[in-house]
Parts: sequence; structure tokens; C-alpha cells
Amino acid sequence: MKESGRKPSDKQKGKPSGSSKYLLIAALIAVAGYFTYEFAIKPEEKIVTPVVVDPQERIKNVKEPQFVKEGELEFLSRDSKPIRKIDVELAENDREREVGLMYRRSMDDGKGMLFIFPGEEPQSFWMKNTIIPLDIIYVNAGRQIVKIYRNTVPFSENSLPSGRAAMYVVEVAGGFTERYGIREGDKISFTKGK
Repeated sequence: MKESGRKPSDKQKGKPSGSSKYLLIAALIAVAGYFTYEFAIKPEEKIVTPVVVDPQERIKNVKEPQFVKEGELEFLSRDSKPIRKIDVELAENDREREVGLMYRRSMDDGKGMLFIFPGEEPQSFWMKNTIIPLDIIYVNAGRQIVKIYRNTVPFSENSLPSGRAAMYVVEVAGGFTERYGIREGDKISFTKGK
């Protein structure tokens, strides 16, 4: 059989068509542009190391507040037997509750702080700017202890939630509740102004 006089087209020879060539060139230009920007034009990103401030440094020039007796508080067993009586400072407004026992360098077993809230609701404390370990005791409106955190970590900003509604919080020296056998379910009684 005799071949016809036609030449095979570019497509038949496996060559790209005109529009395919332009797409390939555009893709190559885009890739070249990306690498030029990434490695030649793009400004160098500086890695910034976060400044970590030692919490002790942050408070070194803060004057230590002095303990002021504003009342007395007694811990009672579940069956209302006296366990231990202490002198307390009161934290009754937002500012006093915010500062609490921050910046105190020591606390003996005869002292503590009583936080009084206007209503009973879940509470949460932390140890920011608090130098000494504390026992944090959450107490409901019926004056029953609902949660105790023992020997909290100084300067920690971790939240220590009450887990249940509380109207009072008592802070005492770390280990106090263990030394005197105070447990969840025990009670408190307090008087102001003594």
C-alpha cells in the first residue's frame, strides 16, 4: 500500500502543542520565582528567644506586707470538735483578694488569711508572686471544707480550682492541714475583729 503525501502532525510525533508549551513555561517561571524569593529576596527571619524572668527577681524590690490580725478562725472536725485556732487577716474586697499572701516570706502555724466572697460559686486560686508554699482550703457557705490543696508550689501560675462552690478560702502555711489532721468535710468557724 502506498503512503499518502501528508506529513504527520506535531501531536502525532509526541511534541507538545503551542498552548501546552506556554503552560509549561509559565509553570517554570512560577517555580523559579518562588525559589528566587525564598533564597534571594525574602528577608531573613530572626528567631527571638523569649525572655524568662526569674520570679524571685520580679519581686525582689517589693516590700513584704506585715501580718495584721483582723479576726480568729477555728478548724473543727466533722463532729464539731475543735482542732486548731489561728489568727487571720481578712481579704473581703477584690483588691485584698487579688493580693492575698503574695510577697510574704514566712508564715507560722498560728496565722493565716481568710478570703470572704460575696456569694458561693466555684473559685480558683494560683500562686503567682507567692514565695512560700501554702495549703489552700476551699470552704462552702455552710462553712464546710470542700477542697484542700496541700503544699502548693511557690510562684506557680497553674490554676487550683475549688471543684465545687465555695464562699470562703483559707490560706495557711504549707503542710498545716497535714500537721493538724484537717481534711475535706471538716468545718471552720471564724469571728472578725479580735
